[in-house]
Amino acid sequence: MSAERWLARVFADDRPRHVGTGWLSGVLGIALALLALMAVLCLHFPQYLTLPELRARYPLGLVRLAIDLALLAAMALAGLSMLLRRRKALGLAGLALAGAALALGAGGVDIPRGEASTIYLGLDWFVLGTLTTAAVFVPLERAFAQRKGQGTFRRGWLTDTQYFFASHALAQVMSVAVLAPAVMLGEALAVPALQGAVQSLPWLVQFALAVLVADLAQYGVHRAFHRVPVLWRFHKVHHSVETMDWIAGSRLHLVDVIVTRGLVLLALLVAGFEQSAVYAYLALVSFHAVFIHANFAPRAAWPERWIAMPRFHHWHHAIEAEARDVNFAVHLPMIDRWFGTHHMPESRWPAGYGIAGERAPEGWAAQLVWPFRRR
Repeated sequence: MSAERWLARVFADDRPRHVGTGWLSGVLGIALALLALMAVLCLHFPQYLTLPELRARYPLGLVRLAIDLALLAAMALAGLSMLLRRRKALGLAGLALAGAALALGAGGVDIPRGEASTIYLGLDWFVLGTLTTAAVFVPLERAFAQRKGQGTFRRGWLTDTQYFFASHALAQVMSVAVLAPAVMLGEALAVPALQGAVQSLPWLVQFALAVLVADLAQYGVHRAFHRVPVLWRFHKVHHSVETMDWIAGSRLHLVDVIVTRGLVLLALLVAGFEQSAVYAYLALVSFHAVFIHANFAPRAAWPERWIAMPRFHHWHHAIEAEARDVNFAVHLPMIDRWFGTHHMPESRWPAGYGIAGERAPEGWAAQLVWPFRRR
């Protein structure tokens, strides 16, 4: 039995899940308690579980207060769930996680002083990413869903959550595998005259050009991952998603991530954009990549022509034959129009998503080795 099915069986009951039934309060209680527990572990082992770039910047007083408030809210929500729901599994799970965090000291943990570790995880980055991303997109999808009956815990949600965790927790791996080679190659390929001209431009112009350059590079790499068979073996992991929502975009094979991000970053470094403009672009893409996968149906015809919206990218993932190898851009649909790969049927969404005739194994680890298996 898969972990996803096991969790469904443990927490399943015959009660409805709408507001007022205790299901939402139970799930929120578990989520808050789990994130608070992770934050407490970060306080205990900062040298191993937090990013050095962020470690010295945290306002510890506010962090401690946030942990304690999250635990209070988690216990209140878990208690409410137990009052409203016949089965108490959700409420008991929330209370157990909150109890573990309290037993470990909650927000009052004394931070140990010791030498920084050369190997670390970004557990703090995962907690921050979950709080900010889920806080924006979960309510958005509930209020303006394209597929209204889909639900948050659809098939494959646990696999995609594992990807979301890995993409944040393995930040050091990403830095070594993506940033270091890109910087080294960027210095070797740099054209000082070009970089000087770019850096003389106003910041907003640099940012706009950075978006264009990055999306052109991403378009080329993305299209290659579809056309070259050995690359498609890795990229099909991303296309194995059969349900689109905010967390679905996290399903990316490690090889896909390293190659795509590395080459896009290399293009930005060779062009010579100011560091702040590159950081601004990275912030944009981290939000926009989530947005275009979301189960969200904004009624905005004009922006769809100029900015990649969910319907544009959903057609890239569509299972219909008409949608094969289309809409490769992440930000600017005009790039697909330039190269003849734009596909946007008027006022129509795809009927389904995934890879025709093929289904990926469940779980991050299983999908990590999937491309290497013999056909």
